[in-house]
Amino acid sequence: MPIYEYKCNSCGEDFEKLVFGNKEVSCPKCSSTKVKKKLSVFCATGTEKPLAGTSGCTSCSKTTCSSCR
Repeated sequence: MPIYEYKCNSCGEDFEKLVFGNKEVSCPKCSSTKVKKKLSVFCATGTEKPLAGTSGCTSCSKTTCSSCR
């Protein structure tokens, strides 16, 4: 689903909105259409194994070692 994060330039409210196409977005707090899309950051937590393409250890290139346990 296309959920985007926005910040209102008028009142400073941070909010998320489900947006399809080029629909105009307005602030839920002050109804201003002067909003800016924020950069969304993806995060994955709670995985037992390293994500594909990543190393499990920050001090070497192995997936596990004595320094990262």
